[in-house]
Amino acid sequence: MLSVSDGAARQGHSARGTIAARRGSRSKRLVDVTVSVMALVFLAPALALIAIALVMVDGGPIIFRQARVGAQGKMFECLKFRTMRRDAAERLAELLATDPERNREWMEKRKLVGDPRVHWLGKILRMTCLDELPQFYNVLRGDMSLVGPRPISLEETEKYGPNLHYYTALKPGITGMWQVRRRPETTYDERVQFDIDYYQSRSIYLDIVIIVKTVGVVLFATNEI
Repeated sequence: MLSVSDGAARQGHSARGTIAARRGSRSKRLVDVTVSVMALVFLAPALALIAIALVMVDGGPIIFRQARVGAQGKMFECLKFRTMRRDAAERLAELLATDPERNREWMEKRKLVGDPRVHWLGKILRMTCLDELPQFYNVLRGDMSLVGPRPISLEETEKYGPNLHYYTALKPGITGMWQVRRRPETTYDERVQFDIDYYQSRSIYLDIVIIVKTVGVVLFATNEI
């Protein structure tokens, strides 16, 4: 039988856990804002140069806006430098209609190896992750965090099934487990597991490890944590 003292003890543990979680959330937000402001100021010249280069290579628009699912299931516009050609949608439709193998690859992974929609500058930006620099503004605005699950589209939520709550409990991140663990052959189910792993083991220490590993991915093409 549960005694009054047992119930009080459990309530005490629960309250302390809630307070600790709130403090952790505030600390994470403070780091997010501080780093984002510093990054946007420090990287302003690079952002301007990339924008000019994109206009010269493929015209406008410079920024690609994607509808993505955020914390608590709220939708937001995820920002990236545009790395695809302006006729990307038409190219994808034609490719999927004429190439069964590529169609299967797209349905399984929601991405294509050697994606023909990406222009040459876009390939460089993606390889170096520079295409994601505008997402520091998303972090500053509160849509995203520096570290978190990979931002997903509404249609991708179906692939999470009963595990979707692991994703929507957190803000999507500029980087995360998916960034430092992924391989060319990574399946979508594995990507979902990355988000579950992060949720279950998240901490400031893990965020620092992931950020350091992300630098390694960008500079040295390593992709495991």
